[in-house]
Amino acid sequence: MKAPAFWYPREGEDTSPLIPNLLSFLSPAWRAGAFLRRAVARPYRAKVPLICIGNAVAGGAGKTPTALAVARILQKAGHKPAFITRGYGGRGNVTLVDPAQHSAADVGDEALLLAAVAPTWAGYSRAAAARQAEKFASVILMDDGFQNPHIAPTASLLVFDGPSGIGNGLVIPAGPLREPFAEAVARADFLVIIGEDKHKLAARAGKPALHAHIHPNPLPPGFPREGKFVAFAGIARPEKFYATIRELGLDLAGVADFPDHHPYTAADLDYLQLRAEEQGARLLTTEKDAMRLPPDFLADILTLPVTLVFDEADAESRLVNLCRSPSF
Repeated sequence: MKAPAFWYPREGEDTSPLIPNLLSFLSPAWRAGAFLRRAVARPYRAKVPLICIGNAVAGGAGKTPTALAVARILQKAGHKPAFITRGYGGRGNVTLVDPAQHSAADVGDEALLLAAVAPTWAGYSRAAAARQAEKFASVILMDDGFQNPHIAPTASLLVFDGPSGIGNGLVIPAGPLREPFAEAVARADFLVIIGEDKHKLAARAGKPALHAHIHPNPLPPGFPREGKFVAFAGIARPEKFYATIRELGLDLAGVADFPDHHPYTAADLDYLQLRAEEQGARLLTTEKDAMRLPPDFLADILTLPVTLVFDEADAESRLVNLCRSPSF
């Protein structure tokens, strides 16, 4: 789903509040549904520390890059992390993800990215996934699920895209928030703010915050720095991907946006190849999108891997300390 323009009004833009004001009457129904889910749920508490990496807005905050970065930090400290995730678009049953056997249609694109770094269980029931992961892991990282009432995290990181913030500050469907900002930060242990904190979220939240940025990995040997590129992405904020390409000094001749988690069709691939041929360019996409491309098409596509890097010198020790709860 592409976020409506009124969710994220541009700075200085004179936008009418009519639509969000009208939709605000529906937001209490969204909140009531969430309240009822929490009221009847019996949250599962895992037998090992479980760190939730979630967000307060609908999509695009940077949860998965954060989860991958935290996993690598914990591995460096001697932990054996495992991931649990819903598996967006997957088939639902709790599955130990095997990138050699599973596709994005089976387990979701994000699950395939996670499984390249640590054992990953994907499925609609995060409690069932946690029961599997705790048999093997010293710590569980839950990618998304901050609003899920069926599991009790040991600690929670609330991830925000710094430049976008919380948009117009309203709750779905009037705005991008899954719940009021104050209620979300009250349950979080840390905020993780990716990019410039343009909206002073850390100060407004009154909670400890870690700052981070998305850093492009070194380009692989043989990557053609010269020539033109047509970039395409089916992610929540494709403009961030395009900005990274330009920062590397690559010649971006065109872009093509698709909805988040878009399953690419033969018609999409024909269209992209035509765009590239018209520009005399190579096609370039994200690692996440590559998980949803047919292998025979992927052979002709370049991918741009990126890594989330924390800015604070003590970020690693602060994250490792989350695993040292007295209850474990």
